[in-house]
Amino acid sequence: MESTKTMGAVSFASVAMALLQSLCTAVLTINGIRVGIGLAALAASSIWAPVRAFHRDSIRIPMLTLAVTGALVNLALLFWIRRLRARPEAQWRRREITKKERRSERWQVAMAIATLVLVGIEIYAHPILNHGASAF
Repeated sequence: MESTKTMGAVSFASVAMALLQSLCTAVLTINGIRVGIGLAALAASSIWAPVRAFHRDSIRIPMLTLAVTGALVNLALLFWIRRLRARPEAQWRRREITKKERRSERWQVAMAIATLVLVGIEIYAHPILNHGASAF
């Protein structure tokens, strides 16, 4: 009977120490993240002048074009793959798509759509924010 009480006390003490240790780890991690954010903000504010040279239409527009092209090609390929899988000729060799493959395809579609949305926002907001003009 006494060994059961002793084991219960040891188990409780172990859980309490593990909880304290995980709290300590969480606090140290959060502090590290805060320091990283502060250093990133400091670096961003101090390097704006050299980076400003890259903020030109001759660099921005080709990069936006490349992003849109990549997103559209990615969407086209994913929908082409789905269309090929659904064809009657492919039914004999069709296999079930794994959860990992399905998740990967959904993630690719979401990222391509997010890219298109962000490029659209950039095209709309860039003249307003940087040149003080209306978007259209």
